[in-house]
Amino acid sequence: MSGAPDRRALLARIHIARKEMALDEASYRAVLLRVGKHESAAAIDDAALHRVLGEFKRLGWVPQKPRAKRPAEPHVAKIYALWGALAPHVTDASLGALSAFCRRQTGVASPAWCSPEQANAVIEGLKAWLAREKAREAAAE
Repeated sequence: MSGAPDRRALLARIHIARKEMALDEASYRAVLLRVGKHESAAAIDDAALHRVLGEFKRLGWVPQKPRAKRPAEPHVAKIYALWGALAPHVTDASLGALSAFCRRQTGVASPAWCSPEQANAVIEGLKAWLAREKAREAAAE
């Protein structure tokens, strides 16, 4: 039963595609019957499940890319949260720009690799930057 996790993943992707394509019950069952020869995804073999996914893609479904995992360390999460708050105030709010800022502050190329002490330096720098931007906005009003 080594293929069970793969099968569950296939079934999950089919159900995600159905939801994202906003297919009603009849349309969904029609695709399953036409491509997989069954009206139930659970009754279709793995090869046919792959063909059903291919049919959904042919019909216009574009699978979403997996979302980035949340950082495990609280200090790293704080860096990303502050960067998100600062994003409207900077010309380049990309993660590459954050990495460059982190490298200038600590010599470490990524916030995820910072020790708590190094992250503190980055956090304080971002907080000061955000305070300057908010003061600049207040002065402009």
